[in-house]
Amino acid sequence: MNPLQALTDYGQAVWIDFLSRDFVADGSLAALVKNDGLRGLTSNPSIFAAAIEKGGVYQTALAKLVGELGADASPKGLYERLAVADIQAAADVMKPVYQATGGSDGFVSLEVSPALADDTEGTVLEARRLWKSVDRPNLMVKVPGTEAGLPAIRQLLGEGININITLLFSQKVYGQVVDAYFDGLEKLAKDGGDVARMASVASFFVSRIDTEADAQIDQRLKDIDPGDRDALAALKGKVAIANAKLAYQLYKKRFAEPRWAALRDKGARPQRLLWASTSAKNPAYRDVIYAEELIGPDTVDTMPPATVDAFRDHGRPRASLEENIGDAERVMTALARSGISIDQITDKLKADGVRLFADAFDKLLAAVGRHQPASGQRRASGQR
Repeated sequence: MNPLQALTDYGQAVWIDFLSRDFVADGSLAALVKNDGLRGLTSNPSIFAAAIEKGGVYQTALAKLVGELGADASPKGLYERLAVADIQAAADVMKPVYQATGGSDGFVSLEVSPALADDTEGTVLEARRLWKSVDRPNLMVKVPGTEAGLPAIRQLLGEGININITLLFSQKVYGQVVDAYFDGLEKLAKDGGDVARMASVASFFVSRIDTEADAQIDQRLKDIDPGDRDALAALKGKVAIANAKLAYQLYKKRFAEPRWAALRDKGARPQRLLWASTSAKNPAYRDVIYAEELIGPDTVDTMPPATVDAFRDHGRPRASLEENIGDAERVMTALARSGISIDQITDKLKADGVRLFADAFDKLLAAVGRHQPASGQRRASGQR
């Protein structure tokens, strides 16, 4: 059993944060399922843009689609057709996992347009359309945990659509996501729906928090007394893990409430925490630090391919997620005492995340425009 496979023994599912048509068609995804115990897959606009920029099979597919849709086919319409086909193919590869786990795992995620992050109604309409177009029970539609996203999440879960809530950084916002999950399942049950077939994950981003916190710590180190520098410097590389560990403690608390017990009695599954952004951005840190330090029951780690390979090679699995909770609390207390606000960090990261995904979506549409046949090219700039 290699280190990736061993994570299952700790109650954690390994997903991969990657998708391309070649990756599915050449058997690479199926090999990860067979050899490493992979149990799911996530995608985002950046991943699709990188895949389409390589051309190859996508140029052939675009030529075919333009022939079907007409020379004036829009980049967004073409992208959705490509994405839906890729997601369907990946979902079919993951279907045996979905069946073997009784619908608990084996999911593939597809994101609504990031341009809709502040548009509740638009998010609901697009999520419904994607759910219907993909037509696979092991699909999760990704919706950001923004102020406008939360009511959309409630509505969509209440309609029986599996949701992956993305761009979560804050424990406070995570608590609101849990409320939305409870609300959605309660509505579904009230309307006669089957809550037992529902699945959802709350995607809590990790390494980006250290990137921002470390930068603020470095700035503050320039201005504080020499005697206080060592204590502040010691917080570098620890804030993200501490924040995630405390979010998991909140998960345990919320899913022990009587409100959840009533849903559980109807067959509902808990909404798992999914660790996203688990590649180490700082080369000074161990490349699998976030994967190693957040291993625990009822969690998912969606790793980019490089982290999958690194963890398979030298990951050290252990039940780490509930180790040293007191230290995690002390890290967050010390950060606040230093004058650095975790709330300001998480608010900034959420806003940056929405903007970055929207920019990536624009680049994705531009890539589609560049690679579709000349007779069907249209300007992609400004279209999301």
